[in-house]
Amino acid sequence: MLTLFAVVAVVELVAVALGWTALQWVAKPLLAPLLAGYALRRGRPDLVTAALAFATAGDIALLVDDDLAFLVGMGFFLGTQVCLIVAFAPWARPRPFVGYAVVWVVANVLLWDRLGDLAVPVAVYSLALSAMAATAAGVSRRTAAGGALFLVSDLLIGLGAADAGFPGRDVLVMATYSAALYLIVTGWVGRTNVRTRTF
Repeated sequence: MLTLFAVVAVVELVAVALGWTALQWVAKPLLAPLLAGYALRRGRPDLVTAALAFATAGDIALLVDDDLAFLVGMGFFLGTQVCLIVAFAPWARPRPFVGYAVVWVVANVLLWDRLGDLAVPVAVYSLALSAMAATAAGVSRRTAAGGALFLVSDLLIGLGAADAGFPGRDVLVMATYSAALYLIVTGWVGRTNVRTRTF
């Protein structure tokens, strides 16, 4: 399942790089479900798999290029972040929240004027995203890295929404997002399976 995920992720990156929209519609919606399948095969029907369901819906919405679809997609991904926060909460540690709070404040201050009507929704969503990354830091090194990459990926999306993009941004968005999902899910499965065996 993870091998298939890697193949689909590469296909998605190629499709983004070459601007093949039809192939993106095929590949991108498969990323989260493949990881959900991996988690379910290891007996993890929990909030992380629910988060992946929200991510699938968000990925599909964000394939449509307009502001309404952007907001809908952000709403689905808010569901992803909430599920992950609740799942990771038992392992949360105070220190990461300080660093991610600083990142949240700085990013929103810098982008606020550029985002226009999207500024408030982005601030709300990015607060949940930052909280998820902070809670992920307590679960394992893999989930910590995944949470950080998720934030980087969405920050790059935010730059695009603020008309502050750069060449190659879309490929970098998908590369960091795919890696984030992989690290979060595999880190979570490894951490919770250890807990199950131990207790």
